[in-house]
Amino acid sequence: MKFRPCIDIHNGCVKQIVGGSLADEKNSAVDNFVSGQDAGFYAEMYRKDGLSGGHIILLNPAGSEFYEKDLWQAKEALSVFPNGMQLGGGVNLENAENFLELGASHVIVTSYVFQGGRIHFERLKNLCSLVGKEHLVLDLSCRYMKDDYYIVTDRWQKMTEERLTLETLQKFSEYCDEFLIHAVDVEGKASGVEKEVVRRLGEYGGLPVTYAGGIHDFADIEWIGKTGHGRIDYTVGSALDLFGGNIPYRKLL
Repeated sequence: MKFRPCIDIHNGCVKQIVGGSLADEKNSAVDNFVSGQDAGFYAEMYRKDGLSGGHIILLNPAGSEFYEKDLWQAKEALSVFPNGMQLGGGVNLENAENFLELGASHVIVTSYVFQGGRIHFERLKNLCSLVGKEHLVLDLSCRYMKDDYYIVTDRWQKMTEERLTLETLQKFSEYCDEFLIHAVDVEGKASGVEKEVVRRLGEYGGLPVTYAGGIHDFADIEWIGKTGHGRIDYTVGSALDLFGGNIPYRKLL
């Protein structure tokens, strides 16, 4: 179990947002924190502190007026911490290799391999073949709807028909190196973790899994450790003092 840092980029800025508020229309989101520092500042900090394996997420779609600014921020971060961070946001068969060449250790993918609410294994297999299983992270972020937790795509705005289950993790593990899972209903709220999601991840003993969403304090982190049997890594975003929260980064280290 270890802390995985994050750099979320939206509208050309490093931010922490309420995940469920993100909308492509008008590039809108509810901001918790907008940093005056660029992504390279945070990447350099993580590098100096030996925090590899974190993720950089581009939160604007490729067609957005802000996408190139997001990309510039990401490139800056990757240049100061080469092979130290993963990158996600609009990853597909055409750009995945380029992101690795820019210095990402892994590319993170969801939307490209889910179309029309269903997994397209041919796309997943092609991407895995292109970059190598060892460089691919599957983001299986989820939201609760009606009766269960379902994987969401397109910056957490579209529901799929695929449930987050132990069987799902086992099925996809053949094609990736790690899983990243945001509990979107609590993402950015620092109101406590989505306990059922953590419990499910704790039952899985295969590939590395990083949980993100709702962490409020050290008690939440301890609960993840206990419930996840020490197997679940975690991300702290809005609750971290680096991003205006109350959890001291240095104490967390």
